[in-house]
Amino acid sequence: MHKTLLTTFSNPPSDNLKSKIQNLKWVGLFSLVIAFVGLAGVVEAQPKKVPRIGYLSSLDPATESTRAEAIRLALRERGHIEGQNIAIEYRYAEGKQDRYAELAAELVRLKVDVIVAAGGTRMVRAAMNATKTIPIVMTGGGIDPVEAGLVDSLARPGGNVTGITNISGALGGKRLELLKEAVPKVARVAVLYEPVAPGSVRQVKEDLPPAARSLKLTIQPWEVRAADDFEKVFAALNEQRPGGLYVTESPLMNANAKRIADFAIKSRLPSMWGSKEFVEAGGLMYYGADLADSYRRVAYFVDRILKGAKPADLPVEQPMKFELVFNLKTAKQIGVTIPQSLLYRADKVIK
Repeated sequence: MHKTLLTTFSNPPSDNLKSKIQNLKWVGLFSLVIAFVGLAGVVEAQPKKVPRIGYLSSLDPATESTRAEAIRLALRERGHIEGQNIAIEYRYAEGKQDRYAELAAELVRLKVDVIVAAGGTRMVRAAMNATKTIPIVMTGGGIDPVEAGLVDSLARPGGNVTGITNISGALGGKRLELLKEAVPKVARVAVLYEPVAPGSVRQVKEDLPPAARSLKLTIQPWEVRAADDFEKVFAALNEQRPGGLYVTESPLMNANAKRIADFAIKSRLPSMWGSKEFVEAGGLMYYGADLADSYRRVAYFVDRILKGAKPADLPVEQPMKFELVFNLKTAKQIGVTIPQSLLYRADKVIK
């Protein structure tokens, strides 16, 4: 019996059996190819995940458009094109700080890949309260982010927040000096500020008084808590007739900037601003960070994060460029002649 079995398995297979084995091999190979092609088709059919940027603004769409467009263009230069390989979810608080938390929470629910906090300290804080993991990029508003507790240090942010700090409030003294140089007869300067905005309060209480004393100026702080307060404040300013107007940066001031600029022109008040956009809208002058450069740097942070960098490892940047801007059309309307020596130093003159 053993010999028979050995003989059976030792004999070479018949031609018929060989043919069957060969056919099975080809069928198997063909099946593998079909399976591979099918799998490749499924993989190719899977849509590529498009990164989503949450854009959280303290302003309304029209007022925010200058900054938003500058950041969009800077992102495009880095290869991130809205509607093609990135999506941007916009949320506007329209000057209402009580909406910050709600809008930040919306972006977190949408599972965006990064949040651009286009506002001051309170805007960034609202985003931080909404998420401890989604990266947050600051656009430059508010007070020193270390002092505000937003980051551990500028060099090593340490958490999920990084971006730009424009040290706007610290420039208060220089702005007063330039206002005095532009309009030498100024003796009293009304300062509009929002008492719930930390950067605005700090300017009124800490940054402006020492500079005012050295310039022999009197500053008159005016609280504005809500949009309805402006008419009352404007009426009081018309009675007191200060020589100049200083507008601090805050969500409420920014949201009502055109209204303030129109009042200053109507009252023939020389005005200094903490935001260049509002000088373009009718304010007299601006001194501060080169905002176009700052917005380009915002795009840099977003780009790095989308490529895998962690906010904790990206140092917060301070402005490298500053600019002085005058609106000569406004100067003519209010009867002010800007000294030629100042115009020579200006980075931009609006005519």
